[in-house]
Amino acid sequence: MTTTTSSPIIILIAGHWLGAWAWDEVLEHLTTDHSRAIAMTLPGLDGDDPERASKTLDDQAAAILDVITQLGVSEDQPATLVAHSGANAPVSLVMDRYPELVHRVVWVDSGPVATGSVFAPNIPEELEELPLPSFDVLAQQASLEGLSAEVLERFRARAVPEPGPVLRQSVELTNDARRKVRTTLVCCSIPSAQVLDLARAGHAMFAEVANIEHLDVIDLPTGHWPMWSRPRDLAKAIQSAASRTN
Repeated sequence: MTTTTSSPIIILIAGHWLGAWAWDEVLEHLTTDHSRAIAMTLPGLDGDDPERASKTLDDQAAAILDVITQLGVSEDQPATLVAHSGANAPVSLVMDRYPELVHRVVWVDSGPVATGSVFAPNIPEELEELPLPSFDVLAQQASLEGLSAEVLERFRARAVPEPGPVLRQSVELTNDARRKVRTTLVCCSIPSAQVLDLARAGHAMFAEVANIEHLDVIDLPTGHWPMWSRPRDLAKAIQSAASRTN
């Protein structure tokens, strides 16, 4: 039987080009459910930071730990980390270094990375940052399903270029305890059955999923940015996952 906890601590972390603002609609529904939920902006994605282009994955992992510390998270009251898309690299680092502080990780159209992973190994060293590409190009890489013209306009206006060091850094993981962290996959642009098939087949993007010891999946059919296309349903899925104790 599944038991729940009434007021889970939930930290929302968006992927490339995005800050805490990306979760505004999801937070409206989560706070209605009386969760202790906050969204954070990773280092390198604060448009007002003059040094943001030099930030690394280590900087981002350290910032997540700072938020965890500020919220009073402990082994007795660990947090649920919600990682969308490219936030998977810094969150994987946090799980590797501090698995005891993570009650559950919820991957939103994303998943854990394997050690040695590099998001964009072929980008040149001289490239300081990667701006949001045109939506025609982006749509070849990730589904834009469910996003209105208004949402795309906001995405374009508020997107911050991704720091080059974040894209080039190799993720080095050493602690197998990260694989024991309870895990929920919220599958949006790729159905869960296909994700699990790819994991079992050893596909580079999904291979680490096969090593998770406590896994459940939620299908939320939409595009790669469900916080905008289905915010209420995503909030419900996050709340359900965060409240589970097994």
